[in-house]
Amino acid sequence: MSPSAHTPHKASHCRRILVIATHAFTQLARMKVFYFLAIFAVIAIASNFFDLPQHLGPESVGANVLSSIKSWSLGAMTLFSVVLSVVATALLLPKDVEDRTLYTILAKPVPRFDYLAGKLLGVLLLVFVSLALMDLLMLAVLQVRVMLFTAQLSELTAAGEAAGKVAMLRAELVANSPSWSLQGAVFAVFLRASIMASLALFISSFSSSTLFTSIVSFLIYFIGHFQADARAVLFQTEGGHSGWLGRGAGLLIALVLPDFQLFNVIDNVIQGVAMPLPMLAELTGIAGFYFGFFLSASWYVFAEKEF
Repeated sequence: MSPSAHTPHKASHCRRILVIATHAFTQLARMKVFYFLAIFAVIAIASNFFDLPQHLGPESVGANVLSSIKSWSLGAMTLFSVVLSVVATALLLPKDVEDRTLYTILAKPVPRFDYLAGKLLGVLLLVFVSLALMDLLMLAVLQVRVMLFTAQLSELTAAGEAAGKVAMLRAELVANSPSWSLQGAVFAVFLRASIMASLALFISSFSSSTLFTSIVSFLIYFIGHFQADARAVLFQTEGGHSGWLGRGAGLLIALVLPDFQLFNVIDNVIQGVAMPLPMLAELTGIAGFYFGFFLSASWYVFAEKEF
């Protein structure tokens, strides 16, 4: 078959996936159950506007306030994105079965892979938009603080403060100002949420209970933060080296259970440490692997189900 014959077929697949994703995004956006999460995240980030320093002492200038803003903001983003990705994905398939929307879609006929990919893409689109809005709010808060501290540094200089001390405070201010590394940390939050959404989709493909899917997903998320330590303890021999059986078992565990500790790059970014681009590329590759793995496993299970 000529390449031109494949192009319309691929285009139709992409078009179906995008239509399903758009519908899923709209469907989730209308669920008011997620509003309290958004309100919580916005309040957590916007609260950094409060308690602005009213004095001009050098103790009010430095990295502590900016680090606190980044810590609270990224923490709120992480909590919001993980809960949203899991709960939203867990709701979609059971709701479509309950509303009998699934039967209508599959009877058109729509390939089951397109249906699953579209639903998952819709969840990720909602998470991405939510994180982007919170990111903009965080940057606005940080920029206000940076402008305030810059003005204070100028007044300290005019008041005859030691040049070395002012230079040190200015260096701390620059290191903790908004940067590309901070945006990389936000992207890492999104990557972790994408893994959780694909994991929840896999569990939802063989479970009809939203509660069961959510509980198991959060349990795996919790275990994933201790996976590396658990593998080191369980599969280490007396001589301090793991055998081939231990390495194989560790590899199998790493294949099924994501190591979420790898995505904990937030702490370094909060302290003003630059995130290397290769590290971000590596995290993207890891997230892409788990995303594809769980999506393929979901399709394998979902294709065998009778509706």
